[in-house]
Amino acid sequence: MHSKILQRNIFALTIHIFLSLLQIILAFCWVYIRKFQSRQESEVVSTITAICALSIALITSALLPVDIFLVSFMKYPNGTYKEWAANNLTRGQIEDTVLYGYYTLYSFILFCVFLWIPFVYFYYEERDDDNGNKCSQVKNALKYTIGFAIVCVVLLLIGAFVPLEAPPGQNSTQWEKVQYIFEELGSSHGLPALSFSISTLTLIGMLAVITYTAYGMSVLPLNLIKGTRSVVYERLENTEDIDDVEHQIEKLKSKQCTDGRPLSSRDRNNLQELEGKLQVLRRRGRHLEIAERNCCTKVGSALRPLKILLGVFFILVALLFTVALFISNLDKALHSAGISSGFIIFGTNLTNPLNELLLALQPVFPLDYILITIITMYFVVTSMAGIRNMGIWFFWIRLYKIRPKKTRPQALLFLCMILLLIVLHTSYMIYSLAPQYVMYGSQKYLVQTPSAGPASGNATSGTTRTCDADAPEDQCTMTRSYLFLHKFWFFSTIYYFGNWAFIGAFLVGLVVSCCRGKKSVIEGEVEADDSDLSDDEYVH
Repeated sequence: MHSKILQRNIFALTIHIFLSLLQIILAFCWVYIRKFQSRQESEVVSTITAICALSIALITSALLPVDIFLVSFMKYPNGTYKEWAANNLTRGQIEDTVLYGYYTLYSFILFCVFLWIPFVYFYYEERDDDNGNKCSQVKNALKYTIGFAIVCVVLLLIGAFVPLEAPPGQNSTQWEKVQYIFEELGSSHGLPALSFSISTLTLIGMLAVITYTAYGMSVLPLNLIKGTRSVVYERLENTEDIDDVEHQIEKLKSKQCTDGRPLSSRDRNNLQELEGKLQVLRRRGRHLEIAERNCCTKVGSALRPLKILLGVFFILVALLFTVALFISNLDKALHSAGISSGFIIFGTNLTNPLNELLLALQPVFPLDYILITIITMYFVVTSMAGIRNMGIWFFWIRLYKIRPKKTRPQALLFLCMILLLIVLHTSYMIYSLAPQYVMYGSQKYLVQTPSAGPASGNATSGTTRTCDADAPEDQCTMTRSYLFLHKFWFFSTIYYFGNWAFIGAFLVGLVVSCCRGKKSVIEGEVEADDSDLSDDEYVH
């Protein structure tokens, strides 16, 4: 009775923490989207879509610590099962509950990536302000969305038909081969189909992590350490630039008056360029004037020492992650079964600092939950910093810029889809940083060994060992997340090489960020293609 009450209390605490985290996630997504959303092109549907998509991604990542905690909570520190978890049926019910949670959230992710976000994106791309034909917008958006839906169906079918076991030999009968196919399709209840689709999206997320997250992990802390340029100095420099451009414009106009002839095409082009540059400089001057009077700028200057400390902390965390990832990959290279097995290692052979830290915090719930949440949010924040500084690119073509209060609805949808894919890949990144923790949590199991000495007779003694892949299947419960991550060995192989690319991209980004100077205090607020109307939200 006491164990059942304790079980209910722990589960109630888990649900309470998860719901509290859900509220924090929704508030964070709303604030972030509203921060970058353009006030002139604000759309309710795109805003709701962006907030929901980002929330689903973060909630999915929040399920990983719950999964790890539940499998760890089933056992005592001495390696024996607790009374309520001693029954295989009870453990199976808990595992199925977590599995259904993954099914639900991953299905939502597929719905967002292949249906919801593409439809809303193409709906606004097809928008025509002249006639406002909503039916035409919906029809064209559906036409393009059907293409994404077909891709989703193809991925699900491939995942359902890809065999996970070795096929029968050549000497097998035709019936045995047919029976093998039906057993492969019916034994997993759709898990391979969903896992294949999610793994494909995670593969795209890996590319986004290598591009944006690796750069953001270097640019965010270094920007905090270096700070921004002095607003007073920037205003003085901008005033000098305005005077210089006005002098050049007057010089060209006086040339026309002196000669009495119209300007040449070259001079007219120069005059237009100078007048456009003058408008940008004047707009920049207005923004600098507002920034100088802004209380946030003064508070930011007062908190400069705190920003430096935060930047140092972030760069140390980035270096810790890089070292942990390097050790994990080195461990796989030295002790795994090779490329054909997806570089899966049987246990941890090299000491991984982050893995050891998580194992140490696991018994003190919810410290490990908090740490994994911080790690996930760190990846998200650094990814946002990378996208914010780089913009959204398609190969060498820059599609959108992410700017505070001036980001278009389509750019926000792109941003949230990229972040959704990045958060998907963070599950594998966390596994790479702490493989043993993600697989088994803090579970241990008992190994019975004969007692030494002639007087011991047939007596045996129990030795406690940490769960790994060599442990008996009925003694250690594997997390459901690990099954999704390693259902197909070829994806694990690609992720392994992607980790090396991530380490290289981070080091390159670190060098680039060190070589760059300080940012402007109004970074991203003024661009050459802005209109004067876009300044209204800053001036008023």
